[in-house]
Amino acid sequence: MLSEDKNRQLTQVGPGTPMGEVLRRHWHPIAGIDELDRNAIKPVRLMGEDLVLFQDLSGQYGLVDRQCAHRRADLSYGFVEDNGIRCHYHGWQFDPQGHCVAQPYEEQVDPQARLKCKVRLKAYVARPLAGLLWAYLGPLPAPELPDWEPFHWPNGFVQAVFSEVPCNWLQTQENSIDPVHFEWMHANWSRHLRGTLRDAAGEEGGYAPTHLKLAFEEFEHGFLYKRITADTDERHPLWTIGRVCLWPNGFFLGDHFEWRVPVDDENTLSVTWSFIRVPREAEPYTQTRIPTWVAPIREADGRWLNSHVINQDIVAWVGQGRIADRTRENLGASDRGIAMLRRQLFEDIDAVQAGRDPKGVLRDPERNQRVVLPSDSRDFFLHGLPLADYQRHPKWARLLNHFIFHAGQPDWVQQAHAEATGVAIQPMQVLDL
Repeated sequence: MLSEDKNRQLTQVGPGTPMGEVLRRHWHPIAGIDELDRNAIKPVRLMGEDLVLFQDLSGQYGLVDRQCAHRRADLSYGFVEDNGIRCHYHGWQFDPQGHCVAQPYEEQVDPQARLKCKVRLKAYVARPLAGLLWAYLGPLPAPELPDWEPFHWPNGFVQAVFSEVPCNWLQTQENSIDPVHFEWMHANWSRHLRGTLRDAAGEEGGYAPTHLKLAFEEFEHGFLYKRITADTDERHPLWTIGRVCLWPNGFFLGDHFEWRVPVDDENTLSVTWSFIRVPREAEPYTQTRIPTWVAPIREADGRWLNSHVINQDIVAWVGQGRIADRTRENLGASDRGIAMLRRQLFEDIDAVQAGRDPKGVLRDPERNQRVVLPSDSRDFFLHGLPLADYQRHPKWARLLNHFIFHAGQPDWVQQAHAEATGVAIQPMQVLDL
């Protein structure tokens, strides 16, 4: 367990807070590139700050204070021009770096633009990569925006999914270093929801293979968890390769990324980046536009959705409260990874307060080129399978035929998937693992 003070240190994310300053040293995905293609301005709340993200008519991206520096009007109702965003109230215009570049009436009465030279909005760095727009809120110079190798895998249909989750970022990220939850939260709970957890006589049966052995390792870009279950052994990729707790707030499972972006102390933006390999018959396939969409997290009656992988995770996260009370928990042997994660975060706080970079920050551009992460799926994603073999595969067929991660995949995304792969998405009532 943690003391109340230490829990606050890890969960508060606003400017000037210990963890807020650590997280500001990293890049965070905050929107889809295609979102701004559809609407050039988007209000964003990030680590307790209200901002507006935009793409001006010259193609530049900006991330600035949501309130105009004139009289605090809401810039999310402004409009973009060739060099920045213009306030709808009195026409003041700001470039992506936050400089005031136009003050229509003031320029008439003050040709020397003395006021304009003094005015500047708070501005942060926004960059595109892999279909996403990324934000950096820390001190300059900004570190490298991590260029993970899966962003460059060929012949794949990529989509990015956003969900707004009403709880603190840390309890969502602790999920990424918790292997045993997969056995119960996903495999066994899904069987229970489908009514297959008990046999015909009503006796308990049909449980997923239990975990027998766990290991946790640190590496440059985060931590690995490895596991052996009753149906595997030490030769299995889940033990020889494992899964990646991507530092500081990501998760890489070989076929998709997840990021848990702090909105503020009590809310998190869940971001999923999914790669679906097209069958060999559909090669070569080049995706010209990565679709991004917002997934629901509640049923019509207000209950949490629990049919898909990340929806099930969300039920656990929000069930811990807006900010989990870690003074009342009782960690066990399966939680060694949780303890490692928290210990590293405290070390990161110390590093930042001492003027050093925290873990996971990349500064060398030469080393930030298609960075390979541990993945038991890499060979499949690089080389693919013929459709007949694909459809027979116990794992990949599930991903080809269903979008298992989030409920609510829009029809237009399903159509894009079908056009890319030649396979139509099938309805899925409850996850089947």
